[in-house]
Amino acid sequence: MRFQHGKIATISFGHFTHDVYTAFLSTMLPKIIQNLGISHGLAGILFFTQRLPNAFNFLIGVWATRIKSRYFVILTPSITGIGMSFLGMAPNYVTLLIILLTVGVSNTFFHVPSPVMIRKVAGERVGLGMSYFMVGGEMARTLGPLVIAGAVSLYGLEGTFRLAPFGILASGLLFFKLRDVDIQKDIPENSSNKDFVRTFKKYSKFFAVIIGFVLFRALVKSALTNFLPTYMNPDGSESIWVGGIPLAIMQFAGVAGTFLAGTLSDRFSKRKLMVLLAILTPLMMFWFTVNEVSWLNYPLLIVLGFLVFAPGPILLSLVQQTDSEHPEFINGVYMTINFISGSLAVLLVGFLSDLLTLHTTYILTAIFGIGAIPFAMKIGSR
Repeated sequence: MRFQHGKIATISFGHFTHDVYTAFLSTMLPKIIQNLGISHGLAGILFFTQRLPNAFNFLIGVWATRIKSRYFVILTPSITGIGMSFLGMAPNYVTLLIILLTVGVSNTFFHVPSPVMIRKVAGERVGLGMSYFMVGGEMARTLGPLVIAGAVSLYGLEGTFRLAPFGILASGLLFFKLRDVDIQKDIPENSSNKDFVRTFKKYSKFFAVIIGFVLFRALVKSALTNFLPTYMNPDGSESIWVGGIPLAIMQFAGVAGTFLAGTLSDRFSKRKLMVLLAILTPLMMFWFTVNEVSWLNYPLLIVLGFLVFAPGPILLSLVQQTDSEHPEFINGVYMTINFISGSLAVLLVGFLSDLLTLHTTYILTAIFGIGAIPFAMKIGSR
């Protein structure tokens, strides 16, 4: 099958639109902490709640094989957009949790079938397809902090609801472009739950390696993506741009990391690429945390953004190239692994920051990240 550029671009645009909204929370966090008087630990619970539905990714992967899951990809940008746009109007902590849980459900229903859809229309160039897809997400996380910072600057924290219509328009476009993409066509109609159990057992060693790699890197990634604006603006007294701009810079570097890594993984050894990334990431994180020269922060964040996000398309391409009859289930298991690792990490970073300091916690994440190296040595088909 040929590489379908138009559909790849449309799915990646959907990923971009959806994840622009999910990128709002980190930038808004210093102001939320200031307004509601919550601790870093409670802030960590906000991120955990947003990710909680991802614990059921593998179940959604099973369910999605039996229904027209392309409509998940089509509808969820509007649902997520509405939820995150109204986040600034939440009057209390409980309301924040409810909104973020709803967004988390929408987020899960988007991300389980969408990589499978990419695989369907990418032909033999799955790595390149995943790079386009991941670039959409990383561009979203680059522009998301700037979009929400601009909205808060113009309208205040409670005026960000004005951003909701863009998600609705995106869902309309996805409907017209993707309504004919059938990602269930190659799945046997007589699939049973036993088939999924056998599939999981077959790839259990593969998943064990992925778990080790992702888990040891999760603290660094969670510390940077969720708490960087708070790290740069600890008491929330500075402009929201003080935290939003560094986060956007790091995420923009992640765009280059995801695109180049996925492309290179189609040509070179996935294992060697992953080992290199596993070695360099903790070194650069440690340098960033002990650095006392302010102008170096931005170059270091550029390098860190590249290193932290580069493994994403490589792992996704490995998952999608498992040659399973249940690709959505396999992708769901992979995303469940990401949820468990990321959720434990963001809670740990939050509570450690309360017990120690956020700066000390950043140093500890760099040390912990070294543990990913032996697992990286076992990743990849070549």
